[in-house]
Amino acid sequence: MTKKSILTAVYLLSVLGAFAQGDGLSGITEATQMVTSYFDPATKLVYAIGAVVGLIGGVKVYGKFSSGDPDTSKTAASWFGACIFLIVATTILRSFFL
Repeated sequence: MTKKSILTAVYLLSVLGAFAQGDGLSGITEATQMVTSYFDPATKLVYAIGAVVGLIGGVKVYGKFSSGDPDTSKTAASWFGACIFLIVATTILRSFFL
């Protein structure tokens, strides 16, 4: 390779590098906006999942209570705790990132 071809290649690479750096900030901003736009639908989805889990837990606790199972309160506490954790964790994550 000649010295002229090496300098030409270095020049082209530096020009391409300069053009590529211009979109870095706008790309990060666009990615941030895309991720934050998913939080509202995801929060509603997790709340809906929490409601379904709560209903399933209520039915299971009622079944245990009706059959006279002695550990009904333990089962009720675990299902209730799971629903509360799901809702609180979602709310806290949303407040951290938005």
